[in-house]
Amino acid sequence: MDELEVPETVSTLWGQILLVLELGLTPGWRQYQLAIILGLLATAFMLRLLTQPGWDRWARSRSGWPKWRLRVLVQVLRRITLIYFVVLCWGTYLAMQQMTWPSRSYLIGVAATLGVAWLIIGFLARLVHNRTLRRLVTWSLWIYATLVALNLVDDVAQFLDGVALDIGSMHLSLLAVLKACVMGAILLTMARLGTQAATGGLRRNEDISPSMQVLMGKAVQVVLYGLALLFSIRAIGFDLTGFAVLSGAIGVGIGFGLQKVVSNLVSGIIILMDRSIKPGDVISLGETFGWINALGARYVSVVTRDGREYLIPNEDFITSQVVNWSHSDRFVRLDLNFGTGYHDDPHEVRRVAIEATKTVGRVLSGGKRAPVCHIVGFGDSSVDYVLRFWISDPTGGLTNIRGNVYLALWDAFKGAGISIPFPQREVRVLNENLPVSMSDRVSGPQEDVGRSPDRD
Repeated sequence: MDELEVPETVSTLWGQILLVLELGLTPGWRQYQLAIILGLLATAFMLRLLTQPGWDRWARSRSGWPKWRLRVLVQVLRRITLIYFVVLCWGTYLAMQQMTWPSRSYLIGVAATLGVAWLIIGFLARLVHNRTLRRLVTWSLWIYATLVALNLVDDVAQFLDGVALDIGSMHLSLLAVLKACVMGAILLTMARLGTQAATGGLRRNEDISPSMQVLMGKAVQVVLYGLALLFSIRAIGFDLTGFAVLSGAIGVGIGFGLQKVVSNLVSGIIILMDRSIKPGDVISLGETFGWINALGARYVSVVTRDGREYLIPNEDFITSQVVNWSHSDRFVRLDLNFGTGYHDDPHEVRRVAIEATKTVGRVLSGGKRAPVCHIVGFGDSSVDYVLRFWISDPTGGLTNIRGNVYLALWDAFKGAGISIPFPQREVRVLNENLPVSMSDRVSGPQEDVGRSPDRD
């Protein structure tokens, strides 16, 4: 469309709008229909005021319904006025079609059609979670439905197509941009719903490992969102073949500038494929101890016992030493070191220690993983032992189970009269009749000093 044709199209549309307004203000059945529509709208509003308390009481009594059904009920109650208006409009329109000429109920039929369209659009728009995107889709569909009902689609489309920018052989019009935006929003919503459905189906499949579930879910997400973006760009009219060389050059530049990001992405794929870690595993990486919460494309989410969530890059799990406490199984052995006095019977000490450990709740007490206690050495002040026991739930924490076992040992040793010694030093003077000079005095209580008679 030439530049001179744009003002002409605008004036034509404005003339049609003025004609519609003039017809609406001219006395006759058009005014009567507008008055009936306003009366039906007021009646719908009054019905909402009268029935809202009853609907609210009925909705509160549906507490046992599933969540999705309750969400639908909330959306229905929010649009109860529009529902009343649609029902009244269609009832009036059908009655007038039988009682009078069809032309005398045309505007009422248009209002009823618009009400149904707005109602359907309002429900479907709830599928779009992003608020800004949802508003864009809602208003776009409302405008389109209104134009369809008023038979103005062709005129408006011709005007929007005339507002264009020609770049070589490409004709970029405002109509194409709007179509691409609406199509992109719809495709992105469908891609999100498809990803959620695929992810849910994969999680319910017990034959697929958790890491492969995450990998396949990410692959489906990338494919669906990539197709949505590709179709949206094609809807504008761009020829993607011309961008092949440019995209290759940009890819090389991005590869050098985003080496860490690419490394984390590749490391994430390797982690998902070799299944070295998976959601729910208990791991130790450096000073971080916790369980895997989620596997991302760039990082792994690790939640510790104190509630902190660490986002650790995937590359660290490839290049660093990682302790996976539950890689092949969830059984973990813990060692505790303690000592008792030399006057205590070692056989009795071992028996009491094992029995006390078995009384702790999370400790496995039977089979090959029963607690054992061994002497590991004779120390300066005590006989040294190592107590070994197994647990099957490392996600419950390691420090707390060690503390509970130590408390059980303390109570058991105290009840059995077994002592837990600590280092002591004695200062003895072998010849008490001789005076002790300042040079012979010790500097602290931790030295064992003896005086021999042959030194004097």
